Amino acid sequence: MAAGCVIVGAGQAGFEAAAALRAEGYQEPITLVGEEPHLPYQRPPLSKGYILDTQGMDEIELRPTQFFADHRIDLVTNDRVTAIERAERRVRLASGPAKSYDALVLACGARNRLLPIDGAKLDGVVYLRTLDESVAVKQRLKDAADIVVIGGGFIGLEIAASARSLGKSVTVLEAQPRLMPRVVAPLVSSFYDALHTGRGATVVCEASVCEIAGERGRARSVRLASGVSYPADLVVVGIGVVPNAELARDAGLETGNGIAVDEYLQTSDASIYAIGDCAEHPNPYANARVRLESVQNAADQGRAAAAAIAGRRAKYNAVPWFWTDQFDVRLQMAGLSQGYDEAVTRGNPDAQKFSVYYFKQAALIAVDSINRPADHIVARRLLASHAPVTPSQAADETVNLKSLSVPG
Repeated sequence: MAAGCVIVGAGQAGFEAAAALRAEGYQEPITLVGEEPHLPYQRPPLSKGYILDTQGMDEIELRPTQFFADHRIDLVTNDRVTAIERAERRVRLASGPAKSYDALVLACGARNRLLPIDGAKLDGVVYLRTLDESVAVKQRLKDAADIVVIGGGFIGLEIAASARSLGKSVTVLEAQPRLMPRVVAPLVSSFYDALHTGRGATVVCEASVCEIAGERGRARSVRLASGVSYPADLVVVGIGVVPNAELARDAGLETGNGIAVDEYLQTSDASIYAIGDCAEHPNPYANARVRLESVQNAADQGRAAAAAIAGRRAKYNAVPWFWTDQFDVRLQMAGLSQGYDEAVTRGNPDAQKFSVYYFKQAALIAVDSINRPADHIVARRLLASHAPVTPSQAADETVNLKSLSVPG
Protein backbone atom coordinates (compact mmCIF):
# COMPACT_ATOMS: atom_id res chain seq x y z
CA MET A 1 0.00 0.00 0.00
CA ALA A 2 1.25 3.49 -0.88
CA ALA A 3 2.30 5.71 2.01
CA GLY A 4 0.81 8.78 0.37
CA CYS A 5 1.46 12.39 1.35
CA VAL A 6 2.16 13.83 4.78
CA ILE A 7 1.70 17.59 5.21
CA VAL A 8 3.36 19.23 8.20
CA GLY A 9 1.40 22.32 9.22
CA ALA A 10 -2.36 22.85 9.08
CA GLY A 11 -2.40 26.56 8.30
CA GLN A 12 -3.49 28.11 5.00
CA ALA A 13 -0.69 26.54 2.96
CA GLY A 14 -1.03 23.06 4.42
CA PHE A 15 -4.80 23.05 4.10
CA GLU A 16 -4.65 24.25 0.48
CA ALA A 17 -2.14 21.52 -0.37
CA ALA A 18 -4.36 18.82 1.11
CA ALA A 19 -7.54 20.08 -0.57
CA ALA A 20 -5.77 20.62 -3.89
CA LEU A 21 -4.35 17.09 -3.89
CA ARG A 22 -7.87 15.68 -3.86
CA ALA A 23 -8.97 18.20 -6.50
CA GLU A 24 -6.07 16.98 -8.65
CA GLY A 25 -7.40 13.44 -8.41
CA TYR A 26 -4.75 12.18 -6.00
CA GLN A 27 -6.05 8.92 -4.54
CA GLU A 28 -3.34 8.01 -2.02
CA PRO A 29 -3.60 8.67 1.75
CA ILE A 30 -3.23 12.28 2.93
CA THR A 31 -2.27 13.16 6.49
CA LEU A 32 -2.42 16.79 7.63
CA VAL A 33 -0.64 17.45 10.93
CA GLY A 34 -1.29 20.64 12.91
CA GLU A 35 0.18 21.74 16.24
CA GLU A 36 -2.93 23.69 17.27
CA PRO A 37 -6.04 21.97 18.65
CA HIS A 38 -8.32 23.74 16.16
CA LEU A 39 -9.58 23.05 12.67
CA PRO A 40 -7.53 24.89 10.01
CA TYR A 41 -8.51 28.56 10.05
CA GLN A 42 -7.82 31.91 8.40
CA ARG A 43 -5.29 34.18 10.11
CA PRO A 44 -6.18 37.62 8.63
CA PRO A 45 -9.41 38.04 10.68
CA LEU A 46 -7.56 37.43 13.96
CA SER A 47 -6.37 41.05 14.18
CA LYS A 48 -9.59 42.56 12.83
CA GLY A 49 -13.01 40.94 12.51
CA TYR A 50 -12.50 38.26 15.15
CA ILE A 51 -11.26 40.75 17.76
CA LEU A 52 -14.14 43.09 16.94
CA ASP A 53 -16.71 40.26 17.07
CA THR A 54 -17.80 40.89 13.49
CA GLN A 55 -16.55 37.43 12.48
CA GLY A 56 -17.10 34.26 14.46
CA MET A 57 -15.37 30.90 14.44
CA ASP A 58 -17.73 29.51 11.80
CA GLU A 59 -16.57 32.28 9.47
CA ILE A 60 -12.84 31.92 9.99
CA GLU A 61 -12.57 28.12 9.85
CA LEU A 62 -11.40 27.15 6.37
CA ARG A 63 -13.73 24.13 6.26
CA PRO A 64 -15.97 22.28 8.75
CA THR A 65 -14.98 18.92 10.20
CA GLN A 66 -17.05 16.98 7.66
CA PHE A 67 -14.95 18.31 4.77
CA PHE A 68 -11.91 16.38 5.94
CA ALA A 69 -13.85 13.14 6.31
CA ASP A 70 -15.53 13.58 2.93
CA HIS A 71 -12.17 14.16 1.22
CA ARG A 72 -10.36 11.38 3.07
CA ILE A 73 -7.92 13.79 4.69
CA ASP A 74 -6.62 12.46 8.00
CA LEU A 75 -6.47 15.65 10.07
CA VAL A 76 -4.21 15.27 13.12
CA THR A 77 -4.53 18.24 15.50
CA ASN A 78 -2.73 19.17 18.71
CA ASP A 79 0.35 17.21 17.63
CA ARG A 80 3.61 18.03 15.91
CA VAL A 81 6.28 16.44 13.79
CA THR A 82 9.51 16.23 15.80
CA ALA A 83 11.85 14.72 13.20
CA ILE A 84 12.12 13.80 9.54
CA GLU A 85 13.84 10.48 8.86
CA ARG A 86 14.64 10.95 5.20
CA ALA A 87 16.31 7.59 4.56
CA GLU A 88 13.21 5.75 5.79
CA ARG A 89 10.81 8.34 4.33
CA ARG A 90 8.94 8.83 7.55
CA VAL A 91 8.27 11.50 10.15
CA ARG A 92 8.15 11.20 13.93
CA LEU A 93 5.25 12.68 15.88
CA ALA A 94 5.40 14.10 19.39
CA SER A 95 2.56 11.73 20.30
CA GLY A 96 4.85 8.81 19.54
CA PRO A 97 4.00 7.11 16.26
CA ALA A 98 5.95 7.40 13.01
CA LYS A 99 4.21 8.19 9.74
CA SER A 100 5.62 7.05 6.40
CA TYR A 101 5.37 9.17 3.27
CA ASP A 102 5.94 9.03 -0.46
CA ALA A 103 5.79 12.82 -0.60
CA LEU A 104 6.29 15.22 2.31
CA VAL A 105 5.10 18.84 2.32
CA LEU A 106 6.55 21.22 4.89
CA ALA A 107 4.03 23.98 5.58
CA CYS A 108 5.55 24.78 8.97
CA GLY A 109 4.73 28.50 8.91
CA ALA A 110 6.46 31.02 11.12
CA ARG A 111 6.43 32.18 14.74
CA ASN A 112 6.43 35.56 16.42
CA ARG A 113 9.74 37.37 16.70
CA LEU A 114 10.17 37.99 20.42
CA LEU A 115 10.96 41.39 21.89
CA PRO A 116 14.47 41.25 23.41
CA ILE A 117 14.16 43.86 26.18
CA ASP A 118 13.66 44.01 29.93
CA GLY A 119 10.06 43.51 30.93
CA ALA A 120 9.07 41.65 27.76
CA LYS A 121 7.82 38.70 29.82
CA LEU A 122 5.55 40.72 32.10
CA ASP A 123 1.88 39.87 32.28
CA GLY A 124 0.09 42.11 29.80
CA VAL A 125 2.72 41.80 27.04
CA VAL A 126 1.13 39.80 24.22
CA TYR A 127 1.65 38.76 20.61
CA LEU A 128 -0.89 37.90 17.95
CA ARG A 129 -0.44 35.21 15.34
CA THR A 130 -2.53 32.24 16.46
CA LEU A 131 -6.21 31.84 17.28
CA ASP A 132 -5.44 31.31 20.96
CA GLU A 133 -3.40 34.53 21.01
CA SER A 134 -6.26 36.39 19.35
CA VAL A 135 -8.67 35.06 21.97
CA ALA A 136 -6.32 36.31 24.70
CA VAL A 137 -5.95 39.75 23.10
CA LYS A 138 -9.72 40.04 22.67
CA GLN A 139 -10.29 39.23 26.35
CA ARG A 140 -7.60 41.62 27.57
CA LEU A 141 -8.88 44.46 25.39
CA LYS A 142 -12.16 44.44 27.31
CA ASP A 143 -10.48 45.60 30.51
CA ALA A 144 -7.48 47.50 29.13
CA ALA A 145 -7.52 51.28 28.88
CA ASP A 146 -4.08 52.19 27.51
CA ILE A 147 -2.80 50.08 24.62
CA VAL A 148 0.74 50.35 23.31
CA VAL A 149 1.50 48.59 20.04
CA ILE A 150 5.18 47.95 19.36
CA GLY A 151 5.65 47.70 15.62
CA GLY A 152 4.17 49.76 12.80
CA GLY A 153 3.80 47.02 10.20
CA PHE A 154 0.60 45.35 8.98
CA ILE A 155 -0.21 43.38 12.11
CA GLY A 156 0.61 46.21 14.51
CA LEU A 157 -1.46 48.74 12.62
CA GLU A 158 -4.40 46.34 12.21
CA ILE A 159 -4.46 45.71 15.95
CA ALA A 160 -4.10 49.44 16.61
CA ALA A 161 -7.09 50.16 14.36
CA SER A 162 -9.17 47.47 16.07
CA ALA A 163 -8.29 48.73 19.56
CA ARG A 164 -9.03 52.32 18.59
CA SER A 165 -12.37 51.24 17.09
CA LEU A 166 -13.19 49.84 20.54
CA GLY A 167 -12.53 53.27 22.04
CA LYS A 168 -9.19 52.45 23.63
CA SER A 169 -6.28 54.84 24.02
CA VAL A 170 -3.71 53.61 21.47
CA THR A 171 -0.04 54.43 20.94
CA VAL A 172 1.92 52.91 18.06
CA LEU A 173 5.71 52.78 18.43
CA GLU A 174 7.73 52.13 15.26
CA ALA A 175 11.52 51.88 15.32
CA GLN A 176 11.98 53.02 11.72
CA PRO A 177 11.48 56.60 10.44
CA ARG A 178 8.06 55.74 8.96
CA LEU A 179 5.27 53.16 9.10
CA MET A 180 5.46 49.98 7.01
CA PRO A 181 8.89 51.06 5.76
CA ARG A 182 9.88 47.76 4.14
CA VAL A 183 6.86 47.47 1.89
CA VAL A 184 5.44 50.86 0.88
CA ALA A 185 6.56 54.24 -0.47
CA PRO A 186 6.84 57.28 1.83
CA LEU A 187 3.55 58.66 0.49
CA VAL A 188 1.70 55.54 1.63
CA SER A 189 3.47 55.62 5.00
CA SER A 190 2.43 59.25 5.49
CA PHE A 191 -1.14 58.43 4.50
CA TYR A 192 -1.38 55.73 7.19
CA ASP A 193 0.27 57.92 9.79
CA ALA A 194 -2.38 60.56 9.12
CA LEU A 195 -5.14 57.93 9.05
CA HIS A 196 -4.28 56.59 12.50
CA THR A 197 -3.62 59.95 14.11
CA GLY A 198 -6.81 61.28 12.55
CA ARG A 199 -8.72 58.49 14.30
CA GLY A 200 -7.24 59.44 17.65
CA ALA A 201 -4.18 57.18 17.94
CA THR A 202 -0.67 58.42 18.78
CA VAL A 203 1.99 57.36 16.27
CA VAL A 204 5.65 57.67 17.20
CA CYS A 205 8.32 56.75 14.65
CA GLU A 206 12.04 56.38 15.33
CA ALA A 207 10.93 55.01 18.67
CA SER A 208 13.64 52.90 20.27
CA VAL A 209 11.85 50.82 22.90
CA CYS A 210 14.25 49.89 25.70
CA GLU A 211 12.07 48.65 28.57
CA ILE A 212 8.59 47.63 29.60
CA ALA A 213 8.15 48.71 33.19
CA GLY A 214 5.86 46.76 35.47
CA GLU A 215 4.22 46.71 38.86
CA ARG A 216 3.39 43.50 40.74
CA GLY A 217 4.36 41.49 37.68
CA ARG A 218 2.10 43.39 35.26
CA ALA A 219 3.07 45.77 32.47
CA ARG A 220 2.38 49.41 33.32
CA SER A 221 4.38 51.49 30.82
CA VAL A 222 6.72 51.33 27.84
CA ARG A 223 9.92 53.38 28.00
CA LEU A 224 11.94 54.64 25.05
CA ALA A 225 15.69 55.19 24.92
CA SER A 226 14.90 58.91 24.76
CA GLY A 227 13.49 58.65 28.29
CA VAL A 228 9.86 59.15 27.26
CA SER A 229 7.39 56.67 28.74
CA TYR A 230 3.90 55.73 27.59
CA PRO A 231 1.33 54.24 30.00
CA ALA A 232 0.24 50.75 29.06
CA ASP A 233 -1.87 48.11 30.71
CA LEU A 234 -1.70 46.08 27.48
CA VAL A 235 1.34 45.90 25.22
CA VAL A 236 0.92 44.20 21.84
CA VAL A 237 4.15 43.28 20.09
CA GLY A 238 4.21 42.97 16.31
CA ILE A 239 7.83 43.07 15.17
CA GLY A 240 7.79 40.37 12.54
CA VAL A 241 8.12 36.62 12.44
CA VAL A 242 10.79 33.93 12.23
CA PRO A 243 10.35 31.04 9.76
CA ASN A 244 10.02 27.58 11.27
CA ALA A 245 12.90 25.99 9.40
CA GLU A 246 14.49 23.98 12.21
CA LEU A 247 12.76 20.71 11.33
CA ALA A 248 14.15 20.88 7.81
CA ARG A 249 17.58 22.02 8.94
CA ASP A 250 17.88 19.19 11.43
CA ALA A 251 17.00 16.75 8.65
CA GLY A 252 19.90 18.06 6.56
CA LEU A 253 17.80 20.03 4.10
CA GLU A 254 19.15 23.31 2.76
CA THR A 255 17.90 26.38 4.63
CA GLY A 256 18.48 30.12 4.42
CA ASN A 257 15.82 32.69 5.22
CA GLY A 258 13.49 29.74 5.54
CA ILE A 259 13.50 26.31 3.90
CA ALA A 260 15.20 26.60 0.52
CA VAL A 261 13.18 25.34 -2.45
CA ASP A 262 13.57 25.51 -6.22
CA GLU A 263 11.13 26.92 -8.77
CA TYR A 264 9.03 23.77 -8.38
CA LEU A 265 8.91 24.20 -4.57
CA GLN A 266 11.08 21.12 -4.04
CA THR A 267 13.72 21.13 -1.31
CA SER A 268 17.18 19.63 -1.69
CA ASP A 269 15.39 16.27 -1.25
CA ALA A 270 13.18 15.72 -4.31
CA SER A 271 10.47 13.95 -2.28
CA ILE A 272 10.08 16.90 0.11
CA TYR A 273 8.38 20.21 -0.71
CA ALA A 274 8.15 23.42 1.34
CA ILE A 275 5.43 26.04 0.97
CA GLY A 276 4.06 29.19 2.57
CA ASP A 277 5.65 31.38 5.22
CA CYS A 278 8.49 28.92 5.89
CA ALA A 279 9.67 28.59 2.27
CA GLU A 280 12.38 30.63 0.58
CA HIS A 281 11.83 30.38 -3.17
CA PRO A 282 13.18 31.95 -6.38
CA ASN A 283 10.61 34.59 -7.31
CA PRO A 284 10.52 35.98 -10.87
CA TYR A 285 8.93 39.23 -9.67
CA ALA A 286 11.79 39.90 -7.28
CA ASN A 287 14.53 38.40 -9.45
CA ALA A 288 15.79 36.99 -6.17
CA ARG A 289 15.12 34.35 -3.57
CA VAL A 290 12.42 35.55 -1.21
CA ARG A 291 10.17 34.33 1.58
CA LEU A 292 6.67 35.76 1.38
CA GLU A 293 4.16 36.02 4.21
CA SER A 294 0.75 36.21 2.62
CA VAL A 295 -2.44 34.21 2.22
CA GLN A 296 -2.09 34.38 -1.56
CA ASN A 297 1.42 32.95 -1.55
CA ALA A 298 0.46 30.21 0.91
CA ALA A 299 -2.61 29.19 -1.08
CA ASP A 300 -0.95 29.35 -4.49
CA GLN A 301 2.11 27.43 -3.33
CA GLY A 302 -0.11 24.81 -1.70
CA ARG A 303 -1.91 24.26 -5.00
CA ALA A 304 1.35 24.27 -6.96
CA ALA A 305 2.95 21.65 -4.71
CA ALA A 306 -0.18 19.50 -4.91
CA ALA A 307 -0.14 19.65 -8.71
CA ALA A 308 3.51 18.59 -8.75
CA ILE A 309 2.88 15.66 -6.40
CA ALA A 310 -0.06 14.60 -8.55
CA GLY A 311 2.17 14.58 -11.64
CA ARG A 312 1.40 18.00 -13.11
CA ARG A 313 4.64 19.79 -12.32
CA ALA A 314 5.03 23.47 -13.27
CA LYS A 315 7.20 26.36 -12.14
CA TYR A 316 5.71 28.53 -9.42
CA ASN A 317 5.35 32.02 -10.89
CA ALA A 318 2.20 33.54 -9.36
CA VAL A 319 2.03 37.33 -9.03
CA PRO A 320 2.45 38.14 -5.31
CA TRP A 321 -0.37 40.13 -3.76
CA PHE A 322 -1.26 41.23 -0.25
CA TRP A 323 -3.85 43.29 1.59
CA THR A 324 -4.48 44.99 4.90
CA ASP A 325 -7.72 46.43 6.31
CA GLN A 326 -7.38 49.25 8.84
CA PHE A 327 -10.52 51.10 9.94
CA ASP A 328 -12.57 51.51 6.73
CA VAL A 329 -9.51 51.67 4.47
CA ARG A 330 -8.22 48.73 2.42
CA LEU A 331 -4.69 48.64 1.02
CA GLN A 332 -4.19 46.07 -1.75
CA MET A 333 -0.69 45.40 -3.02
CA ALA A 334 0.40 43.61 -6.18
CA GLY A 335 3.98 42.75 -7.02
CA LEU A 336 7.10 43.44 -4.95
CA SER A 337 8.21 47.07 -4.70
CA GLN A 338 11.62 46.60 -3.05
CA GLY A 339 14.35 48.29 -5.08
CA TYR A 340 12.05 50.64 -7.00
CA ASP A 341 13.64 53.80 -8.43
CA GLU A 342 10.48 55.71 -9.39
CA ALA A 343 6.96 55.90 -8.00
CA VAL A 344 3.96 57.75 -9.44
CA THR A 345 0.48 58.35 -8.04
CA ARG A 346 -2.86 57.78 -9.74
CA GLY A 347 -5.98 59.14 -8.05
CA ASN A 348 -6.49 61.46 -5.09
CA PRO A 349 -4.80 60.75 -1.73
CA ASP A 350 -6.97 63.44 -0.07
CA ALA A 351 -10.07 61.45 -1.03
CA GLN A 352 -8.50 58.27 0.40
CA LYS A 353 -8.68 56.67 -3.05
CA PHE A 354 -5.40 56.39 -4.92
CA SER A 355 -2.76 53.99 -6.18
CA VAL A 356 1.03 54.15 -6.23
CA TYR A 357 2.81 52.54 -9.19
CA TYR A 358 6.40 51.44 -8.62
CA PHE A 359 8.97 51.22 -11.41
CA LYS A 360 12.49 49.87 -11.62
CA GLN A 361 14.54 50.81 -14.66
CA ALA A 362 11.30 51.97 -16.31
CA ALA A 363 9.56 48.59 -15.78
CA LEU A 364 6.45 48.30 -13.62
CA ILE A 365 7.21 46.07 -10.61
CA ALA A 366 4.39 46.74 -8.11
CA VAL A 367 1.22 48.68 -7.39
CA ASP A 368 -0.28 49.73 -4.04
CA SER A 369 -3.99 50.57 -4.21
CA ILE A 370 -5.90 52.28 -1.42
CA ASN A 371 -9.68 51.93 -1.73
CA ARG A 372 -9.23 51.38 -5.50
CA PRO A 373 -10.01 47.67 -5.99
CA ALA A 374 -10.31 48.00 -9.77
CA ASP A 375 -6.74 49.33 -9.93
CA HIS A 376 -5.57 46.29 -7.98
CA ILE A 377 -7.20 43.82 -10.37
CA VAL A 378 -5.69 45.60 -13.37
CA ALA A 379 -2.30 45.77 -11.66
CA ARG A 380 -2.21 42.00 -11.24
CA ARG A 381 -2.97 41.57 -14.93
CA LEU A 382 -0.33 44.10 -15.95
CA LEU A 383 2.31 42.42 -13.84
CA ALA A 384 1.38 38.90 -14.96
CA SER A 385 1.60 39.90 -18.63
CA HIS A 386 4.71 42.08 -18.15
CA ALA A 387 2.87 44.86 -19.96
CA PRO A 388 5.03 47.80 -21.10
CA VAL A 389 3.47 50.49 -18.89
CA THR A 390 5.26 53.83 -18.56
CA PRO A 391 5.23 56.07 -15.48
CA SER A 392 3.43 58.81 -17.39
CA GLN A 393 0.69 56.37 -18.46
CA ALA A 394 0.29 55.11 -14.89
CA ALA A 395 -0.13 58.65 -13.56
CA ASP A 396 -2.62 59.71 -16.26
CA GLU A 397 -6.19 58.71 -15.34
CA THR A 398 -7.32 59.23 -18.93
CA VAL A 399 -5.20 56.25 -19.98
CA ASN A 400 -7.07 52.94 -19.80
CA LEU A 401 -4.39 50.75 -18.21
CA LYS A 402 -6.51 47.63 -18.59
CA SER A 403 -6.12 47.91 -22.36
CA LEU A 404 -2.33 47.73 -21.99
CA SER A 405 -2.28 44.26 -20.43
CA VAL A 406 -1.22 41.48 -22.76
CA PRO A 407 -3.75 38.62 -22.96
CA GLY A 408 -2.39 35.47 -21.23
